[in-house]
Amino acid sequence: MAPADAANGPANPGIEVGPIDLAARVDEALQVQAAAFGLSQDEIDVRRHIVLRHLDHPEARALGALTPDGRLVGFVYGLPNDRAHWWSTVVEPYLRATGSDGWLDDSFVITELHVHPDHQQHGIGRTLITAITDAVPHPRSILSAIDRDSPARTLYHALGYRDLARQVVFPSASLPYAVMGAPLPLLRPQR
Repeated sequence: MAPADAANGPANPGIEVGPIDLAARVDEALQVQAAAFGLSQDEIDVRRHIVLRHLDHPEARALGALTPDGRLVGFVYGLPNDRAHWWSTVVEPYLRATGSDGWLDDSFVITELHVHPDHQQHGIGRTLITAITDAVPHPRSILSAIDRDSPARTLYHALGYRDLARQVVFPSASLPYAVMGAPLPLLRPQR
């Protein structure tokens, strides 16, 4: 584990970022996601199965942000994109319409990135996403985020992600999303 340090943003004292067994900590992670994203118990139950299915992929990676007493306060996970996966089948027509569907090839997808609200704005999200993307062999990364101004979208833009498609509608999602892509390695803050 490494500290969430000033190289990637302001430090949150005592928070360590490193690999975790996300399958073993899925319920704890989903509580972080629920607090950060405002999920109902029904949504948590559905997402639990999705996360566990994703983690079956041999190249899935997960990192966590842990307090000194071992409590999970943030996590990120992702896997190489596959055009046959559900997410890709939904976003592909939107990306094709903007001439960006090539981003679906040879990309690492950030599937989820969440930091508990009590620990946001301390560089943890930046540390998680840069650490996971630094460790993959892919030349680029893609993700989706709710299509509105938010601290998450501000962070993604600062890291070099750009909008590839906007107003992407996922079945059962109440808000539209933006699909974003960035070349790797991600940008670092200027000193």
